[in-house]
Amino acid sequence: MGIFDKLRNEFIDIIEWTDPSTDTIVWKFPRYQNEIKMNAKLTVRESQVAVFMNEGKIADVFQPGMYTLTTQNMPILTTLQGWKYGFNSPFKADVFFVSTRQFTNQKWGTKNPVMLRDAEFGPVRLRAFGSYAFRVKDAGAFLKEVAATNPEFTVEGINEQLRNLAVSRGMEAIAEAKIPVLDLAANYEEVSSQITGKIGAEFNELGLELTKFLIENISLPPEVETALDKRSSMGIVGNLGAYAQFQAANAMEKAAENPNGGGLAAAGLGAGMGAAMMGQVGNVFQNNNQPANTGAGTPPPLPGATPFYVAVEGKQSGPFDMEQLRQLAAAGNLNAQTLVWKTGMAAWSAAATVPELAPVLATIPPPLP
Repeated sequence: MGIFDKLRNEFIDIIEWTDPSTDTIVWKFPRYQNEIKMNAKLTVRESQVAVFMNEGKIADVFQPGMYTLTTQNMPILTTLQGWKYGFNSPFKADVFFVSTRQFTNQKWGTKNPVMLRDAEFGPVRLRAFGSYAFRVKDAGAFLKEVAATNPEFTVEGINEQLRNLAVSRGMEAIAEAKIPVLDLAANYEEVSSQITGKIGAEFNELGLELTKFLIENISLPPEVETALDKRSSMGIVGNLGAYAQFQAANAMEKAAENPNGGGLAAAGLGAGMGAAMMGQVGNVFQNNNQPANTGAGTPPPLPGATPFYVAVEGKQSGPFDMEQLRQLAAAGNLNAQTLVWKTGMAAWSAAATVPELAPVLATIPPPLP
């Protein structure tokens, strides 16, 4: 620096910050050894705040506008430096410009799946990601708690802390909401509002304000999503018997279009396979409707006696003959509303609707007066 530059810059008379970046939160005015001239011009643009600091202590804070620096509009700095009687000599102070605009599209996301308990699927692992926006709400508090005396502080300097805060508190809010996993996509706005309320106070402690919190996606592990896809496919197929008929009809149609002599044979084979599949499916459902055998060595019932199965405390029991049914009734395990089933019945029915059990139910004494 030449002698003339040194003399010209000995006193600073214009203080301003034209921010060319998109991620700078705090910028310290480069005073170096120069002194600020009394009556210097301070320009604070929109979305900025100027903070004057004296020996590490925050003094005066200037909102957007143009100021002529005097002892009258710097009362705290005047008190700290002990000026009396309107002392107007040049002075030294650190000037920090703090950006108060919104810093948007800040990304957050879980590094690893988070274990949660779902009412339908039980313990599940979820991944989530999205974006958020914030701005400086209290410049003085932000300088004290985060930026300190760094000459320049960017979003990257605090983004990791804010991201971890968003993930930790965000997943807590998702768990507390107790929304089924399959319904989360329809409730992103509700969950986002809960997360904003949960972590907003912690942003305020740093002098920041959380202005927006968005969830872009909440997903299950790939293997669980694959299982859900299979389950959805089964739901779309619906009636397996009708689906088998549809497949067989398609095979016959394609075979009829085949000009080769083997077309009819292929059609017959397809129809036969469809019929076989329908028979197997029918057997599966029929077997599922039948009660489980209580033992491989149980002998068949005596001729003329029809055993019944009884639902006791939500579990299938039996088979029981009439004498055993009377004993169950006497013990209070069989009443008019108890579900029963025997061979030939289409479904489980209340005992009162089965005429054969009327004598058994008649032995149940009425309740005490």
